[in-house]
Amino acid sequence: MGKACRDKRDIYYRKAKEEGWRARSAFKLLQIVEEFNIFQGEVKRVVDLCAAPGSWTQVLSRQLYLPAKSSAESKEGDVPLIVAIDLQPMSPIEGVILVQGDITNALTAHLVIRHFDGSKADLVVCDGAPDVTGLHDMDEFVQSQLILAGLTIVTHVLKEGGKFIAKIFRGKDTSLLYSQVKFYIFLLLSESSSTAFAVCENYSPPEGFHPRDLYRLLEKVGSPSGGSHRDILGTLLADCSSGWLERPNKVYIPFLACGVLTGYDSDRSYPLPKESDGSSYQSLDPVQPPIAPPY
Repeated sequence: MGKACRDKRDIYYRKAKEEGWRARSAFKLLQIVEEFNIFQGEVKRVVDLCAAPGSWTQVLSRQLYLPAKSSAESKEGDVPLIVAIDLQPMSPIEGVILVQGDITNALTAHLVIRHFDGSKADLVVCDGAPDVTGLHDMDEFVQSQLILAGLTIVTHVLKEGGKFIAKIFRGKDTSLLYSQVKFYIFLLLSESSSTAFAVCENYSPPEGFHPRDLYRLLEKVGSPSGGSHRDILGTLLADCSSGWLERPNKVYIPFLACGVLTGYDSDRSYPLPKESDGSSYQSLDPVQPPIAPPY
C-alpha cells in the first residue's frame, strides 16, 4: 500500500508521523493513560516489553522522564528510569535504557533489576504481538503465550502494588489467559473486535506463589508434544482447573469499552488535508524506520 493511500485510510498513521511518534500505537497508550491515570502516584521505574520500534517508549519518555528532567526542583535521583526491551535493536530515545534481549529468558529480568539497583518496577507495559497469520485461533494462542512470557518477567521485576498493561487478542479461549493472570485486578480496554488491553492494577501475587510457577505453563507449550495447538490448549486448560487457580484465586474479569463516538475511527478513510498554500498533501516519511528489519 502506498504511503499516500495509507495516510488517507488511516488517520492515526498520518497523525503519528505529524506528531513525531514512531508508530500509531502511541495513541493506544495515550488513551490508557487518560482513561486510567496509570501515571498517578510515584512512577519512578518503568519497563517496556517488546518495545520496538519504540512508540510506547516515546510516550513513557515524554510523559515521565522529560517533565521530571525539565523540572527545576528535580534532583538526579528523582528522574524516572525507563528500560525498554526487545529482540530487535532500537534507535535511542532520550532517558531510556535500551536492552536487546528475550523476555522469555529469566536472565533478562535479572538484567532489568540490576539497572534498577536491586529495586523493582512501578509499571510494566507490553504492546508486543506476533506476526499474525489470519487464523484467529492460532493468532490468539500465540499472543496469549507471548503475554504469559511477559508475565514471567513481570513476576520477577514488578513490585507489589505495581501496574501491568498488555495487549491481548480476545477470543473464545481468552478465559485461559484470564486464569493465568488471575493475581491482578483487571480492567480491559477495548480497541477493536479482537484486540483489547489488559490494564492490571495493584499487583498482589497469592500467598505461596513463586515466579517459577509460570514457567511450567511455558514449558508445557514449548515441549515437543507433536499435537496441534488445540491439543496444547486443552492441556493448559486442564492445568488451569487445578487447585492453584480455584477458590480464592479464581476471579471474574470485567470488560470496559472506552472511547467516544465523535473520535477518530481507525477503520474509516478520511480526506487528505490541503496545505496552507492550497497544494496537495505531501506524505511524510516514517519518524524512525527499522534499523534491522527482518525483511
